[in-house]
Amino acid sequence: MSVAPVTVVLVHWNQADRCASTIEAFSHQGVPVRLVVVDNGSTPAMVARLREVVAAAPVPTELLELGRNTGFGPAANAGFRHWLAGAAAGEEWVGLAPHDALPAEGTLAALVMAASARPRAGLACADVGDGETPVFDPYFGGMTVPARVSAPGWEAVDYPHGTLLIARRAMLEAIGLFDERYFAYCEETDLGLRARAAAWEVGLVHGAMVRNPSMRSGSPVTDYLMHRNTLLLVREHSGRYHAFIRFGIAVEQLIRGLLQPSYNPWIFSPRGRLRGMADFLRGRFGPPPTSLLADSVEHQQDLETPA
Repeated sequence: MSVAPVTVVLVHWNQADRCASTIEAFSHQGVPVRLVVVDNGSTPAMVARLREVVAAAPVPTELLELGRNTGFGPAANAGFRHWLAGAAAGEEWVGLAPHDALPAEGTLAALVMAASARPRAGLACADVGDGETPVFDPYFGGMTVPARVSAPGWEAVDYPHGTLLIARRAMLEAIGLFDERYFAYCEETDLGLRARAAAWEVGLVHGAMVRNPSMRSGSPVTDYLMHRNTLLLVREHSGRYHAFIRFGIAVEQLIRGLLQPSYNPWIFSPRGRLRGMADFLRGRFGPPPTSLLADSVEHQQDLETPA
């Protein structure tokens, strides 16, 4: 079965050499690939290095420089709009990954073939190898449970992993792009739920592997975004009552984390978590507060690699 060319949007922030490895990985996908690298306001030195990486890319690669850190979802949207405005006839699918995703050889072709075989498939994602199925819980938002399918192939899920996904043009034109209120985290869950509500299928293709070797550590920004955005996600898709209960759970977890340090999860920042909950109540979405960003410069991946 022949596969049409696929454009993949790579969201980049201050990691040009990792992006070079990702570009190389996308040159071995069993399908003609064109890359659109969207730079999310990297430093001048890093942008200069990224330009060198793009110029030496083994596949056709464009660079879009946004000039500021807009967040993962908004940067992805910039790439999607660029593709929607200029895609050639027959380009039905667009891919999305962060700058440090490393798909196995042939993963993209496997994704496209599996999704193309299903006329109502709108979103499909690669297998990150965790043995889990992405699901939406009406109180806890996006989460994973043990995989319900073990054999290679399609599994229906509530939302796609953001490490590598593909989206159908007709679906994006019908339901829109990422909700930019999220900035980063939970935007892929929201998109998946909106797709399913509009009768599009969402799937994970087992055996089509991708990995993200970068180590991520928690920061105030991470905890801020995770809690603010989860509350927004639950309110938007489950209603205010469920969001109220989720807020109460967040308060209980915050108090417990302060009083019982051994309980703390790997991401725990009392200041970030409390500010995220407060901003949810205020209706403040989009970029995180500048004060939190200033404390989190060393945790760059928190803002450009989706959970």
